[in-house]
Amino acid sequence: MTLYDTDFYAWAEQQATLLRSGQLAQADIEHIAEEIESMGRREKRELLSRLAILLMHLLKWQAQPMLRGNFWRTTIKVQRRDIARHLADNPSLKPKLPELLADAYGDATLLASRETGLTETSFPAALTWSFEQIMDDGFWPEADQPPN
Repeated sequence: MTLYDTDFYAWAEQQATLLRSGQLAQADIEHIAEEIESMGRREKRELLSRLAILLMHLLKWQAQPMLRGNFWRTTIKVQRRDIARHLADNPSLKPKLPELLADAYGDATLLASRETGLTETSFPAALTWSFEQIMDDGFWPEADQPPN
């Protein structure tokens, strides 16, 4: 077993010291590369999660107008801001938005179904809003109007 396996924190500190001092030959390059790739996957998952939460609340907003309240409104606003910041910090995720939105929408319909008590088929089978719409502070889907 290596330090990587037994004490990740100590391993990370050791690797940072080796890299900063230019001692690349002593660094655990394979594990460092794995950890960097893992960090990238975490950033992608974070964006997916935030998109799913935003879409879930927009679906609930549209499906249950009688239950609209400050909590849903605030969650929608916060998620929009967090997504914008996340993309500003990770602009290379922007080309992945179509794939991430489709994936997030699947999660959002499941979550919205659970929270509203409506069936999954109560919601459109695929996302009908554009990324620009869901991120627009002025976009609030209405129950009496189908999403465009």
